[in-house]
Amino acid sequence: MSETTAAPQRYTSFAEFYPFYLSEHSNRTCRRLHFVGSSLALLIAAAGLWRGQPIYLLYALLCGYAFAWIGHFGFEKNKPASFKQPLYSFMGDWRMWFQILTGQIKF
Repeated sequence: MSETTAAPQRYTSFAEFYPFYLSEHSNRTCRRLHFVGSSLALLIAAAGLWRGQPIYLLYALLCGYAFAWIGHFGFEKNKPASFKQPLYSFMGDWRMWFQILTGQIKF
């Protein structure tokens, strides 16, 4: 791992964290699994809101993280960034999702 992507103990800003986050998602299959899991999580959360069933939010989280963790443990061969910095990692998931959606990151 290069010096610029090595993980310090704690990041002080999301802008500082995001390049590290992307380096932890260099495997294309891992990124695809993140995108699919996050997309399904959005649909599940929307269905829960539509039906007035808050338990769907838990299902959405479980779905999103299941896909992401399969990507990390099975393809990326690293620990998910959510283990290191949960809030910034959650933010990174959605930023990467948007960048994949808009073609800024290769799907």
